Amino acid sequence: MNDQIQPDGSAEHEYEHGALGDAEYAEFMELAAEEGFDVEDVEGAIEEAGHGPLPVLAVVGRPNVGKSTLVNRIIGRREAVVEDKPGVTRDRVTYEAEWSGRRFKVVDTGGWEQDVLGIDASVAAQAEYAIEAADAVVFVVDAKVGATDTDEAVVRLLRKAGKPVVLAANKVDGQSGEADAAYLWNLGLGEPHPVSALHGRGTGDMLDAVLEALPEAPAQTFGTAIGGPRRIALIGRPNVGKSSLLNKVAGEERVVVNELAGTTRDPVDELIQLGGKTWKFVDTAGIRKRVHLQQGADYYASLRTAAAVEKAEVAVVLIDATESISIQDQRIVTMAVEAGRALVLAYNKWDTLDEERRFYLEREIETELGQVAWAPRVNVSARTGRHMEKLVPAIETALEGWETRVPTGRLNAFLGELVSAHPHPVRGGKQPRILFGTQAGTKPPRFVLFASGFIEAGYRRFIERRLREEFGFEGAPIHLSVRVREKRGRKK
Repeated sequence: MNDQIQPDGSAEHEYEHGALGDAEYAEFMELAAEEGFDVEDVEGAIEEAGHGPLPVLAVVGRPNVGKSTLVNRIIGRREAVVEDKPGVTRDRVTYEAEWSGRRFKVVDTGGWEQDVLGIDASVAAQAEYAIEAADAVVFVVDAKVGATDTDEAVVRLLRKAGKPVVLAANKVDGQSGEADAAYLWNLGLGEPHPVSALHGRGTGDMLDAVLEALPEAPAQTFGTAIGGPRRIALIGRPNVGKSSLLNKVAGEERVVVNELAGTTRDPVDELIQLGGKTWKFVDTAGIRKRVHLQQGADYYASLRTAAAVEKAEVAVVLIDATESISIQDQRIVTMAVEAGRALVLAYNKWDTLDEERRFYLEREIETELGQVAWAPRVNVSARTGRHMEKLVPAIETALEGWETRVPTGRLNAFLGELVSAHPHPVRGGKQPRILFGTQAGTKPPRFVLFASGFIEAGYRRFIERRLREEFGFEGAPIHLSVRVREKRGRKK
């Protein structure tokens, strides 16, 4: 998704230099040159921070065909766990890769051991999600074994999805194996690329084909069209009242509600009129625990919930105010933040709390969710409708923070004052300084800062806190990257 285009058409123009206009970019590059930074390094940093989400490549295939080995080859390091038995990869794991100067994400898929509905159904469900979330797919087949019935089932999914596919015929270690790879033309997915993930043979040609299949930037998915409704995902643990909340804001029984946890399995989209606007609310399945510890329908429900969050603009996290804030609540909040969504925290069942529980809940919020103190908060009752009128203003506030951009001149004036008043601590006899910076993107706000030395994590958090105090960004996670000047060049 290209998050530099606003769904309501109100965005500033999309520039080649992240969110910087031509004049602002030229002025910024002049400043970078004066400070001794390499022009290409600065351009790369702005592009990296301002591009928005990278295109996603999913690596799919049946068990033990060498998917994780191929992923390690693509990313250039041994990071995906590899073992000579099927089912080692359980979670979908995402890595960042680069080939011929282009960056993209690689998703290594697993979860094949879930066989409550039969192995074919499980393979199909996992592959279907991986394909849906990706911009292009590498389909890995064992050339020595040839195409199996399971491979044929995945091929049918690929055709249905209509995504670009690169067919990798793995375990081709020499000329003799290329004849085996040629048989895979019969799958009807185009040219099979003979590769050896283990030895690296043929992977360069395959990656060239991947770059042709991948878009420069992912497709826009926010809203249904220019001016389309904003997408709001309702997420949380099972039985916190997501479906009840959706029914209450809709004013009618749109989705099934039951005291039995886990009633909702698939994300349910509903167009709802609220506050004079049309919103697209997505009711999702409750996320019980870590994905790889789940089984069967719960496992796939969690994957679909994660997909719904990726497609949303705002994540409304529902928390049961009558229960202690759990590690799972914190994980769900973290999932929304890592996805870069605007965030609203809704504490449900507020009408049932007594004074003592409210006192302890406030302490829990302070300690357990202190890292997202910037998120708007609403105390609601999905059952009675209490304070529902506060939900839309909270969502609008979060969207505003998510789309806020600070001009480079104003940001650098702020950074100059900040560094003067609160310099970085001296470490090893040196005192690193923030020299200048820019906001290279929005949705969420993404900043790139240029420094004379390594900036510690604590000082980065301090900068983020002061950015919020000065410019707002309420309800928006802030992405902050720092580039260090290697050597001071001559001033031009």
